[in-house]
Amino acid sequence: MNTTSAATAWVKSTYSGPDDGSNCVEWSPASVATAGAVPVRDSKNPDGPALRFGPGVWAAFVSAVRRDGFSGV
Repeated sequence: MNTTSAATAWVKSTYSGPDDGSNCVEWSPASVATAGAVPVRDSKNPDGPALRFGPGVWAAFVSAVRRDGFSGV
């Protein structure tokens, strides 16, 4: 069950793997303005659930990824 509208435009993360079907995460920038949340989904399962994060939490996560904050995990 996809929890976002069928009209939601999804964008593949630039940090996803280069090959189709590998480590693909998508998010919907347009939904931030309309829903006040950042929906994120696995592109290999577009009909599956989308997780929703508040903009501040999402920004903190992206910042941590950019500075390699999860290398020890």
